Amino acid sequence: MRRVRRFNHAPTMSALALASCLTALPGLIHAQEVDEETRRLLEGIQHGEQVQIELPDPEEQLPLDDLRKFAEVFGRIKDAYVEEVDDRKLLESAIKGMLSDLDPHSTYLAPKDYEQLEESTSGEFGGLGIEVGMEDGFVKVISPIDDTPAQKAGVQAGDLIVKLGDQPVKGMSLEEAVKLMRGKPGTVLTLTIIREGESAPIEIDVERAIIKVTSIKSRIIENGYGYVRITQFQADTGTQFTTALENLEKEHGSDLDGLVIDLRNNPGGILQAAVEAADALLDEGLIVYTEGRIQSSRLRFNAKPGDIMPDTAIVVLINGGSASASEILAGALQDHERAVVMGTQSFGKGSVQTVIPLDETHAIKMTTARYYTPDGRSIQAKGIKPDIEVKPAELTELDSQPFFTEADLSGHLEGQDEGQDVTEEDGQASPASRDFQLRSALNLLKGLSILNKRNTTEQESAD
Repeated sequence: MRRVRRFNHAPTMSALALASCLTALPGLIHAQEVDEETRRLLEGIQHGEQVQIELPDPEEQLPLDDLRKFAEVFGRIKDAYVEEVDDRKLLESAIKGMLSDLDPHSTYLAPKDYEQLEESTSGEFGGLGIEVGMEDGFVKVISPIDDTPAQKAGVQAGDLIVKLGDQPVKGMSLEEAVKLMRGKPGTVLTLTIIREGESAPIEIDVERAIIKVTSIKSRIIENGYGYVRITQFQADTGTQFTTALENLEKEHGSDLDGLVIDLRNNPGGILQAAVEAADALLDEGLIVYTEGRIQSSRLRFNAKPGDIMPDTAIVVLINGGSASASEILAGALQDHERAVVMGTQSFGKGSVQTVIPLDETHAIKMTTARYYTPDGRSIQAKGIKPDIEVKPAELTELDSQPFFTEADLSGHLEGQDEGQDVTEEDGQASPASRDFQLRSALNLLKGLSILNKRNTTEQESAD
């Protein structure tokens, strides 16, 4: 609703008086570079014309009653709180509350918080090695980071931390909880955790350490099949990912028959790094886009011509600890049908946080947009649904009696190469033999490779 107030300056005396008050305005108007509409309005008033002024909509203005209520609460705290509270501390607490009440990812960054944010994206920081968020007032583990004290101690994605040492988490902000988890390397912090499937809280002792996150790990898991693990998306992850793919092809000596990209328990990280990783495997098309209220938050990222391993089948592994940037990579490859996504539903963090500096030492981290996959799917609170659902499982080989075969029959015909021992390649079990989801991915790639070779042979025969 717009309020319009009309001024009719018909009486000569009123017009003259108003004109007299504005006689010095032309030079002032020019000096302040008032827009053309304002200039015409003032000239009309000077000449006694009827003019129309649009006043701001009261519904879009600051709520004065609520501001008075805030000032009253501020004053009551100053006067009656059990201890004297500094004005600056009260205002800072108000800012923190205003941001944290929006969503779990918006926050106020004091100098130390800003330093910690920079450390986490650079890949080296002190603490336990857990990516965390808030849920129902408790700290929720999004994922433990590979090769960190938390992972080695047995902390799992989905755990709810209810106590840090002797201090209950309920009522803490996420920043306060993170500060307690940080500390001097070598000191031990006891985490009290509620875990699905456990009838009572469990306690886990974790020794703090300097956390150095290795973003990319890669190896040949079986002849012709490569494996790349992305633990977190850091500033140089895109470049490391491309290098890892090229090194795997060099090690194999030719194109790979299949590739597994492991994004399980990857908490995300830098958006651009996920875009670069997707671009390495896509020749064209949209990778991800964001939508927000302001123009700068509406972005589109497209793949550039040229891709690595264009003929190699790919399986992407995800789980409930795969969040944010890892969901962007999985969603892009899934929508472009460049990879089969396998595992369990991802975490569902599909929002963009922007760090907005307030001065040289303070900033706010605020949610400004949502992520969408190339097909327009929102990731937020939905996550990426795998093409093939494979839940974690423990593998146990069953002991069995040897079967009676043709070779045991007296007088059987001899077979070719009979008598030669058949052994496992290199006498070692594949890493996939200990990981049911990885084994499932490898089996799928082998099946796709067999079908691809058959189709190629049939096509060559037809030609």
